[in-house]
Order: sequence, then structure tokens, then C-alpha cells
Amino acid sequence: MINGAFGVGKTTVAEGLVARMADSMLYDPEEVGQMLRKVTQGYRLPAEDTDDFQDIALWPAMTVEVAKGLLSEYRRTLVVPMTLANENYFSYVKEGLGGLVGSLHHFCLTASVATIHRRLAQRGDTPGSWTFQQTARCVEEHRKPLYAEQIDSEYSTPEQIQDYLMSRICCVYFLYKGKCSG
Repeated sequence: MINGAFGVGKTTVAEGLVARMADSMLYDPEEVGQMLRKVTQGYRLPAEDTDDFQDIALWPAMTVEVAKGLLSEYRRTLVVPMTLANENYFSYVKEGLGGLVGSLHHFCLTASVATIHRRLAQRGDTPGSWTFQQTARCVEEHRKPLYAEQIDSEYSTPEQIQDYLMSRICCVYFLYKGKCSG
């Protein structure tokens, strides 16, 4: 589980991990959110009808259920990049995913607002966009101990972060897959 603000590098790091880890797959819960936003259009309650699909009541449970289905059907290690900066949603999803696997690793990529804004602009987001507007809130939220293990991505390349993550998960990964004697 790779958390962090929009534009901090989660998906880039996650894609690199999937390329390095045999029997793994990328699972992006944003796809679940986009589907729910489309399906529930016109039916959402006012509290759900925000600019954040995570506010749709079904989103946290569906995120965990889709992960459960993927694990059951494809029997691959899931690499899950997502921005979770709401303590309740984070706790629900983290506990739910943790209940599905023997060992859940959570990492939270961090960087300064200026760096994240630069990265967002490089990918085509514009100042004033929703992702830009969320940056300061996410950066502040992700400083909390709840979101440990925090990894500063300010001056690290995606490859350096992938190397570090592999060193943190490798033995558990290989033990889980039966390829390591401990």
C-alpha cells in the first residue's frame, strides 16, 4: 500500500515495483472510485455528492472487496497506490486490506507542496485544479504518525524508492510466496 499526496510519485513507484516483483499486479482503487462516481450519479446523498469519490459511502468497502476478489482469483501480490488523507477512510481500508493478507506494508511518500505542485504541472495538471487544491491538506495530514512509514520523495528517484521498498518487503514477500527459507 503506497500512500501520499496526488503527484508525489505513488503510481510511478508502484508500477516499478510490479515490474520487479514476479506474481504481482497493480491495483488502483481510483478505478473503483471512478466506477462508483459514474454508477451513482444522480443517486448520491448530499454528504456523498462531493468532488471526492472517497466520500461515496460504498467506496471504502468496495475497495477492500475488489482487493479480496483480485487476491482470490489471481493469487498475486497487490501493489496498491492511493491517496488516503482522511483518517477514517485510511483506517478502514488499511484494516480491511490487512485482514486479507498475512502482512500488509503501508508506505506514505512525502514531499513539499512546491515539489508536488511542480510534479503535478509536469504531468499536465493546472494550478487551481482539484489535485493542486488538495496538496496542502494531504501534505499536512501525511505528517501524522498514523501514516507511517513515511518516505521522503523530495530528492529520491522512483528507482531509489523502489530499491528501499523492496528491501523492506522482500523477505516477507518471498516467505509468503514460499521462495525463501527465512
